[in-house]
Amino acid sequence: MNAVKPIKSVDDLVKAGLAAPSDRTRLEAVAARYAIALTPAISKRIDRADPDDPIARQFVPDAAELTVAPEERADPIGDHAHSPVEGIVHRYPDRVLLKAVHVCPVYCRFCFRREMVGPQGLGTLDAAAMQAAFDYISSHGEIWEVILTGGDPLVLSSRRLGEIMEALAGIAHVKIIRFHTRVPVVDPEKIDAVLIAALKASGKTVYVALHANHPRELTPEARAACGRLVDAGIAMVSQSVLLKGVNDDPAVLAELMKAFVEIRVKPYYLHHPDLAPGTSHFRVTIEEGQKIVAALRGRISGLCQPAYILDIPGGHGKAVINGSAIRATGEGCYSVTDYRGGEHSYPPAG
Repeated sequence: MNAVKPIKSVDDLVKAGLAAPSDRTRLEAVAARYAIALTPAISKRIDRADPDDPIARQFVPDAAELTVAPEERADPIGDHAHSPVEGIVHRYPDRVLLKAVHVCPVYCRFCFRREMVGPQGLGTLDAAAMQAAFDYISSHGEIWEVILTGGDPLVLSSRRLGEIMEALAGIAHVKIIRFHTRVPVVDPEKIDAVLIAALKASGKTVYVALHANHPRELTPEARAACGRLVDAGIAMVSQSVLLKGVNDDPAVLAELMKAFVEIRVKPYYLHHPDLAPGTSHFRVTIEEGQKIVAALRGRISGLCQPAYILDIPGGHGKAVINGSAIRATGEGCYSVTDYRGGEHSYPPAG
């Protein structure tokens, strides 16, 4: 049966027909380490008759998450190494991440911040920490863009979002404010006039980066939610993760990217899966990813082409995988050049 309330436990999964009672013990071990949450909108999209359903694969826990590969790490893209104050990640000169909250409406099983998010994670910034984050942004005139992430910033109330935008509106050198979110897909009804008004700030350009990985996520309700944002003057871009068993097929990716363009969301990043603990069952090889992305060329409009990106482990930034920044050095091994010209091994040694 379809769930009518959020799913947040193994018991909820069993009652919703998303896990077998015989799997309870193994899944409880996963739940003890990584948060579980599915919204009703996502639960309804899962085909219970398909054991390989790509929506279920993204959100329903799997015992495979307890297998940690040697190259995996708790902070795979090096947030902590570039965090000068709590809640801020300043990896690139002209932009910062502002992680106001570390909870989400759903928990992706491949999440690269899975050790930091959820009820057991880093929580929400309190008033003093938030003010310290604003003070840091204000004191660094090179910061042109603030990217709200986490966690999902749109889980915050409209009132709280409005307070954040009001504070950022008072920092003259910040021109762009970007929100990274799954909410238009997983809780589309939350994208209402009150929330949209809260996302606006005088003198700032606002972007919403929508995370979706499979075309079935873009339901009529999700498309309408995106339409409300775009009609209000908020630009939208996409981010997706290339996931084994979800979208590692040129036809599926092409359908997803075309769907983004149809709803006025510009395809932006297609991420190679990060080396988060317990996520090896989601990872394709870089060579496989390159072939999949190459197959999109010529098949779909240039408007639909995302940049295939690797976040270099250790906090060295992003590299375009289908560009000149990466070269093979052996079977399954690569040398990746960061934006400063430094070279790094992938996977990292040790």
